[in-house]
Amino acid sequence: MDLERFLRPTQVIDSDNPEIVHFAQKVTQGAKDLREKAVRIFYAVRDGIWYDPYTPFHRPEDYRASEVLKRKRAFCIPKAVLLCAMGRALGIPSRLCFFDVRNHLATKQLIEFLGGTDIFVFHGVTEFFLDGKWIKATPAFNKELCELHRVPPVEFDGKKDAIFQAFNLERRQFMEYVRYRGTFDDLPLDEIVKAFEEQYGKERVRAWIRYFEETGKTSLRDFAREEVWKGS
Repeated sequence: MDLERFLRPTQVIDSDNPEIVHFAQKVTQGAKDLREKAVRIFYAVRDGIWYDPYTPFHRPEDYRASEVLKRKRAFCIPKAVLLCAMGRALGIPSRLCFFDVRNHLATKQLIEFLGGTDIFVFHGVTEFFLDGKWIKATPAFNKELCELHRVPPVEFDGKKDAIFQAFNLERRQFMEYVRYRGTFDDLPLDEIVKAFEEQYGKERVRAWIRYFEETGKTSLRDFAREEVWKGS
């Protein structure tokens, strides 16, 4: 298998950026092997970058790993990009993987923001090539947010896939994977924006973009303070 393309930096997965390299090396200092390094960077991204579904999404810089590291807030795709870049910076072949998911425990406000749907398209996951196989790591939700929503945080040991649990701590359905979008060695931005328009409506998505461009804001609202939705 040719793994070189999963080690190269790109415009968005800027694994050669000095800040990315420094951060990756800092959090993995003393790690004995690549698996332990992958585990450490997973937790650094999971909990060090707070989940925020209301950040900009339409430009390459909205996802660029070095920018995500500076902002400390992002939704699932930029967090997966950052984790992917850190993996490449450490010599771990890394790529992006995407699913559409049905989120049964989104907030009421987020569901309304998306036009009444609980389908989240292009949910972003990082895949590491470790011990001869690809392993999924889902760094989206930070520990504090999981505690607030009564959902066990995703744990990663570098040996098996770390994906969202189907149920929360109260045995209510939490996350359902409904479509596999495939794996990519770089961010498929055009496909992502197109999928957003198809799922949430072209006018709605373009209104979000206009808002970000006109205001210059980096987030629309405080997701951590929103009410958990219990619609399905």
